Amino acid sequence: MSTPQLVTPPEGWNNGHLKEARERIRKSRSYTDCSTVMVVPAIKPIPPKVAMSWLGLMAPMNQKFTRLCLENMEVGDAYNAAVEFILNNPELSTWKYMLTVETDNLVPPDALLKLIEDIESGPYDAVGGLYWTKGEGGQPMCYGDPRVMPRNFVPWLPEPDSVSKCNGLGMGCTLFRLEFFKKMPAPWFKTVQEFKPGEGARSFTQDLWHFEEGAKYGERVACSTRVLAGHYSYSDDIVW
Repeated sequence: MSTPQLVTPPEGWNNGHLKEARERIRKSRSYTDCSTVMVVPAIKPIPPKVAMSWLGLMAPMNQKFTRLCLENMEVGDAYNAAVEFILNNPELSTWKYMLTVETDNLVPPDALLKLIEDIESGPYDAVGGLYWTKGEGGQPMCYGDPRVMPRNFVPWLPEPDSVSKCNGLGMGCTLFRLEFFKKMPAPWFKTVQEFKPGEGARSFTQDLWHFEEGAKYGERVACSTRVLAGHYSYSDDIVW
């Protein structure tokens, strides 16, 4: 004869761990709008190793996600064309984020998921993963510690596993709020190489020009060392 038991309805694993489950869902923000357009300025052929890393990129479950590739354009012009297209598209203009990647950047599978968590933690208008310039003695592509004045774009290295405010980022793995581009007038990106008599030479890549101008419109920027991207040298077959 079996031992007598008092049987009650089972809670189930998730109901029994309601606090942990609630925190997991809250952190991942899977219940909110996470619609994302991934933008790639394809100014040169995309190496297979880079393309394969993009194919492994995970998007939030049951959320809108698409890719937009622009060929044969200068990189700053390509980003401007992408933003203009998105903002003038009846469907895409209602989406929330733009993820930028470039033809020599490998992204980890969970990059987008973490960047969505991180952009909301500030909240920020742009959050980028960390990667380094190519070659020995490369510099982290996190520019300008906002605690240091005057404002600058000197490379610096944030703490590991952190989300740190900064003045600028590269664009090889960076998430932007599309809403910010409605506040900042075009052009949103511009590559500058010029010489002015009495002022000297001035050079800005399209990313740092954007963040310099964006600061005038209150853009909030951070670097996430939770997301580590690779910088691929095709000629050397090395990921820096």
